Amino acid sequence: MTDRPNLLILMADQLTARALRAYGGSVARTPHIDALAEEGVVFDSFYCNSPLCAPSRFSFMAGQLPSKIGAYDNAAEFPAQVPTFAHYLRAAGYQTALSGKMHFCGPDQLHGFEERLTTDIYPADFGWTPDWTRFDERPGWYHTMDSVTQSGACTRTNQIDFDDEVVAAARQKLFDIARGRDRRPFCLVVSMTHPHDPYVIPDAYWNRYRDDEIDMPRVGDLAGSEDPHSSRLRHVIGLGLVRPTESQVRSARRAYYGAVSYVDDQIGSLVATLQQAALHSNTVVVVLADHGDMLGERGLWYKMSFFEAACRIPLIVHAPGRFAPRRVSGSASLLDLLPTFAELAHHGAPPAYAAPIGGRSLLPALESGAGHDEAIGEYLAEGAIAPIVMIRRSRYKFVHSPVDPDQLYDLSCDPDERVNLAANAGHAALVAEYRAEVARRWTLPSLHEEVLASQQRRHFVYGALRQGRHRPWDFQPIRDASRLYIRNDQELNDLEGMARFPRLP
Repeated sequence: MTDRPNLLILMADQLTARALRAYGGSVARTPHIDALAEEGVVFDSFYCNSPLCAPSRFSFMAGQLPSKIGAYDNAAEFPAQVPTFAHYLRAAGYQTALSGKMHFCGPDQLHGFEERLTTDIYPADFGWTPDWTRFDERPGWYHTMDSVTQSGACTRTNQIDFDDEVVAAARQKLFDIARGRDRRPFCLVVSMTHPHDPYVIPDAYWNRYRDDEIDMPRVGDLAGSEDPHSSRLRHVIGLGLVRPTESQVRSARRAYYGAVSYVDDQIGSLVATLQQAALHSNTVVVVLADHGDMLGERGLWYKMSFFEAACRIPLIVHAPGRFAPRRVSGSASLLDLLPTFAELAHHGAPPAYAAPIGGRSLLPALESGAGHDEAIGEYLAEGAIAPIVMIRRSRYKFVHSPVDPDQLYDLSCDPDERVNLAANAGHAALVAEYRAEVARRWTLPSLHEEVLASQQRRHFVYGALRQGRHRPWDFQPIRDASRLYIRNDQELNDLEGMARFPRLP
């Protein structure tokens, strides 16, 4: 096909790949995602570039590593001058819209999107800035183990309020596109906050599962025998203050699976809307996440590390008329999506990029299954005290930080990363190659100083802006009621006719 496709990008928050049946999961009930995977292209070895919400999303949007754009943590400003895939698609003649979460920090809350349908669930200011110089102090906004110890069923949550609005606004937008006069192709990003913790879900989804169906972590608690970064994460999430019981672990995982089913239902609703609006035949549907969730593996929770459960995420691309169903085994990452989307918008050719691109187009993999097999990662946020970098290629994953021992895992025979090969004499040459590559890719001492300087600036600016009149950056959706439904500036029959879909002959 040579015509330029629409893009419907469906993003979940904290959805680990292994929870889905398309990636070997056996518990979560996700019939809608399963159907998209059966008819689509499934990337088996797909990664986020930073296992934390904002840095991951900024690198996804910009196609650059966090260190290249200052996207260090969940309170780092995403600079307005950084081109995103929304800018490239908009320049190519697309209408671009965002419904839901993207965790933009700073005064620019659009970053190339022509329209934003909802506010964000998270704050847009610098209040969540870590402080590597005061690591022992746990700010009130850090994760706590309350998400696990207080997990279970409920009637309503903050996150359900948000995602219900996100999906309703996105469905309305699809119908508006179908009924409207704007003939440009569209890119609509629908970004939900589930299945992100807290591990609480309404009864209807909790009751889709029974306790005896819930699998427990494959790798038990490694407290006392783990790597130093994992030990630091225990402090950050408060594991030193409370240790969850087996019942609480099972409850948290059950609620998480319920939240995954909730996400699946919303995806099913959006795909059905796409079909009802007669937009499905030329729309590429993309299912992905910003990062994963440890879910008790190794005794850890949430994300913030480069273990598979935290950084390996799903990527499913559904466009049966354009890409034949297949699985792609080579590693890839969120960085690769900007050039992929840009090339789709330019009939398969790369545009003139206005900034460096850290990823490579996935069109060859989508068309033939031949991927480039590489994912690069960085972690520069809470729980760290120095930069942590990751290289994933072929059968290996290498993790390096100047303050910690190296980690090397052979994922072909050790998918749960139980055996660190970095100190093994038989792998010394490979470790030396990886360390040399790290030195070529990063100047880690300089990066460390840049992170510290950024943290210091943001702590000062945040404190200053909280003095006197506070003017928040949070996005404010504006609905012009004078243009909604029935108003006297249009003939009633004309208005009703334009709003009816399909149109009468």
